[in-house]
Amino acid sequence: MILVTGGAGFIGANFVLDWLAQSDEPLLNLDKLTYAGNRENLASLANDRRHVFVHGDIADSDLTGRLLARYTPRAIINFAAESHVDRSIHGPEDFIQTNVVGTFHLLESTRGYWSKLPAGTRERFRFLHVSTDEVYGSLTSDAPAFSETHRYEPNSPYSASKAASDHLVRAYHHTYHLPVLTTNCSNNYGPYHFPEKLIPLMIVNALAGRPLPVYGDGQQIRDWLYVQDHCSAIRRVMDAGRPGETYNIGGCNEKPNLEIVHTVCTLLDELRPRADGRPYREQITYVADRPGHDRRYAIDAGKIERELGWRPAETFATGIRKTVEWYLANQDWVSNVQSGAYRDWVEKNYGGRPS
Repeated sequence: MILVTGGAGFIGANFVLDWLAQSDEPLLNLDKLTYAGNRENLASLANDRRHVFVHGDIADSDLTGRLLARYTPRAIINFAAESHVDRSIHGPEDFIQTNVVGTFHLLESTRGYWSKLPAGTRERFRFLHVSTDEVYGSLTSDAPAFSETHRYEPNSPYSASKAASDHLVRAYHHTYHLPVLTTNCSNNYGPYHFPEKLIPLMIVNALAGRPLPVYGDGQQIRDWLYVQDHCSAIRRVMDAGRPGETYNIGGCNEKPNLEIVHTVCTLLDELRPRADGRPYREQITYVADRPGHDRRYAIDAGKIERELGWRPAETFATGIRKTVEWYLANQDWVSNVQSGAYRDWVEKNYGGRPS
């Protein structure tokens, strides 16, 4: 069995579904079920005995200790995190509690469990920590992409909290020899993405006839990684990665945000045209940029390709089409996640921004 934390969120749920589609190995799923953790993401596993779900917090050491003792996982994959930059600007404390304090408690519980394993089992055990390219800071337009040795320069409370968690994971390897692996990924997109992030927000707002808010001039550049490619990379790192190493995972798709919005609009024009026949691009609205907005992220994923033979399977063209088609086919899921709290958040974050 493996233990996945945060397995009801966007990337975690995709990993859980992908894992059980390809393996009969059981999976223990621990999730706090905050606003972005959604049991509906896992509805297809309701009667699958290979999936054991536990509602709980990685910071609850008593709970994680009991789970580790009972289920004896051979590996832990830590997806659990607060992950939205805008929310971290409005309320950073939750990010410190989950991403820093929570990771610390999970590491401590893991260390206690791992140290008591039989020698052979202990050597095969892995703790894989899922992180972000945002810990590296921002790049100029002509700078080389982030490698695993790029220095950390986090610029938001979110990225600073993830940087802190990465440092804790590294320290537990060097101090206690815990067999850890760290992955730093670029921007993910795909099914089950909570509609506060750029791509699902654009899809949801476009279909509802609402403005499509674009920060600043829309020329902030990101590398885009289809979520199922990310899942395959994590499996590969867990199976063959060297303990103590970091692996950058990218989609080889650097694009400015405005181009992403235009692509989504063009696909919607094709797949779900507006009733009045006019293009969705007419709904684009430019709003004031968020504080400290990083201008460019870019991932150098050469190490994982050289050492582990992994490359993304999807191009951006194929991945974004699959994503838009998924949202069009799953409107009930979209409606269910758009609670009053979600609408209040969107108004708080975008409603007061001058154009």
